[in-house]
Amino acid sequence: MPVVIDEFPYLAKANPRLPSVIQNALAPLRAEREASRTRLLLCGSAMSFMGRLLGGNAPLRGRAGLELVVPTLDHRLAAEFWGIDDPATALKVNAIVGGTPAYRREFARDDVPAGSDDFDPWVVRTVLSPASPLFREARYLLADEVDLRDTGLYHSVLAAIAAGNTNRGGIASYLGRKSGDLAHPLTVLEDCGMITRESDAFRNNRTHFRIVEPLLTFYHAVMRPIWSDLEHTRDATRLWQRSQRRFVGNVMGPHFEHICRYWTRHLASAEHFGDYPNRVGAGTVNDPANRASHELDVVAFGLDDDNHAPLIAIGEAKWGETMGVGHLDRLHRIRALLVAQGRPGAETVKLACYSGAGFSAELQELAGADNSIVLVGLKDLYGRS
Repeated sequence: MPVVIDEFPYLAKANPRLPSVIQNALAPLRAEREASRTRLLLCGSAMSFMGRLLGGNAPLRGRAGLELVVPTLDHRLAAEFWGIDDPATALKVNAIVGGTPAYRREFARDDVPAGSDDFDPWVVRTVLSPASPLFREARYLLADEVDLRDTGLYHSVLAAIAAGNTNRGGIASYLGRKSGDLAHPLTVLEDCGMITRESDAFRNNRTHFRIVEPLLTFYHAVMRPIWSDLEHTRDATRLWQRSQRRFVGNVMGPHFEHICRYWTRHLASAEHFGDYPNRVGAGTVNDPANRASHELDVVAFGLDDDNHAPLIAIGEAKWGETMGVGHLDRLHRIRALLVAQGRPGAETVKLACYSGAGFSAELQELAGADNSIVLVGLKDLYGRS
């Protein structure tokens, strides 16, 4: 007989003794427990609080028979759930609302873009409409975390990341604070599942932060700078048109790169790269001769029988740009740098081009004649022929 208590963190905040009360009720030697057919499910959306329920010296440690973290839908499942067949439209919707199922049914009221031409009107009548529940949802997400106090500071940190400042120094400069002052808010946001820390593929001591919830990125990159205008307009079409550069550069670009890395790690077949990637990330390659550095959107490592991690693929991702031979030449130069550095697997590494706008005829011809060149388009990302 299941008994479900939803949003348990709010109850525990009102009565901090509640976990201890439950612990007492579930004591191993209690006759009531032995005779009971009840299965108690404690649910909550506050990730940091729920994560501590079973940790350390918490009252409920050792009492749980199941600990289940429910992830959001990935981009393929989200497209299926929203019923969107066009990959470009599906990815743009995913870049705004992510894979949270409730955003379609309860928040957007089953309002789905009818096609590629309906995407812009859909944004205006849902996310940018003050009458829509989605309009203020990003502001409420932090309020769901019962442990957060200074929400203004946390929103500022998220705004810095959404503006493209992904390392600690960049975030500190954006906020006008010292880098050391950000250790606590960054850790709290990470514990809440709002951001994630990702290491550089070639430098473990260099980390970048990424916002996990797409709606937060969209809010801070697009909505927050024009919030006052959005609140007082009846039709946000003009405001949305003015925000296209921020949407493409700060939302779609980073989201597309993340989806490309996810696809490479979890959905690509061994035929694409000659092996299954064991670790995928972004990385920076130094070019001492030219006193420059080159950023790679996708870096994939394999895993051999000796637990070594050879390079199997390096790639560049462009959302709104048709990729050509120039992009391939850049990857050739970076591969030469990696070979000179003595990176295992660099000599045979695959060169991957990921594009949301397609590839030039010349690049397609080169890829057809050279199996070390891999072209990945939207249909590949969504597994459609």
